[in-house]
Parts: sequence; C-alpha cells; structure tokens
Amino acid sequence: MSNDVMVSSGNIFADLGLPDPEIRQVKAEIASRISDVIEERKLTQAQAAQILGIDQPKVSALVRGKLSGFTLDRLLRFLNDLDVDVEIRLTPAKGKAHTAVAA
Repeated sequence: MSNDVMVSSGNIFADLGLPDPEIRQVKAEIASRISDVIEERKLTQAQAAQILGIDQPKVSALVRGKLSGFTLDRLLRFLNDLDVDVEIRLTPAKGKAHTAVAA
C-alpha cells in the first residue's frame, strides 16, 4: 500500500489529465451555481425544467454534475433563465492565463 500524496493543482480535471480542464472546471462551477439557485428557490426538477426549457431528466443530470450534453454557452443561458446576471470580465494575465468563475 502506497502512502503517496499528490498535491492538487486546484483543478481536479487537470489533476486527472482530462482534456480541456479549465473549461470542465468552469462548467462544473456554473452547474453548481445553477443547482444552488434551484435549491434556494425551492424549485422541483420539473419546475426548473420548465424555466430552463429542458426536460426533467436533463435537470437531474445537470444537478448531478453530468455535464457532457451541456455547452458553456447553454449553462450561462440557464443562469439568465433563473434570473441570475452573468458578467464576463477580461483582464491582463499576471503570469499564466486562466479562466475562473467568481460568484
């Protein structure tokens, strides 16, 4: 049994060597926020589906983090559909450029 410990980069998708780790991380953070809004508003998945214009199984996949069928653009539109403003800010990088979600 090995006791090796790997220090995380802060992005599990990069740590796992998956493609497009920054996009995956951003999508996961946005999906988490969508899930939070659904919970805060005490919406059922059926109610959320109606607001988002998708079916209930897709809401279920979304809140469970199964995001392969959702583009970043679509997730951002879902936030707007839930009356959450989305602001994208571009700034010069200090070192290696990165993409992040601030809530």
